[in-house]
Amino acid sequence: MAPIHRGRYAAELDGDFVVFLIGARLNKPWLAVRSFLDLGGRRRGMQAMLTYLTEHPEKGLLGYRMGFSTIVQYWRSFEHLEAFARDEELLHREAWLQWYRRDPKGRTGIWHETYLVRAGEYEAIYADMPEAGLAAAGRAVPLKRNSTARLRMRSAA
Repeated sequence: MAPIHRGRYAAELDGDFVVFLIGARLNKPWLAVRSFLDLGGRRRGMQAMLTYLTEHPEKGLLGYRMGFSTIVQYWRSFEHLEAFARDEELLHREAWLQWYRRDPKGRTGIWHETYLVRAGEYEAIYADMPEAGLAAAGRAVPLKRNSTARLRMRSAA
């Protein structure tokens, strides 16, 4: 279990970055195994991609947080994200094309949202938590007692 940072802390990340949300939905839960295979399975699925990206930081993934059906990813730039998605030598492109071939009847829904975050135009706070989210992708900075969201946004801008 990750160590807990006592007290409040904020996340800081130098420069612009991208927040990428991606998820899947089982539209036909009785076909869950087929949906898992539609999404690439163990060898080509999201966990395999994230393992590869973690081992190759030059690809631009800064960090991620995985939930049951949604993954939050932090990227250095949109260009890094797009290059990974379209690279014919890497896992994503083939898994993406296979998904369209394997699931023409809509067993599995997929979605993503991409947000470009400009330097200083964000605020994230954590209290008595392990480093998580943006703080794990960037760095955790202790907060003063009188720190507020408005003051943090103002000082970052």
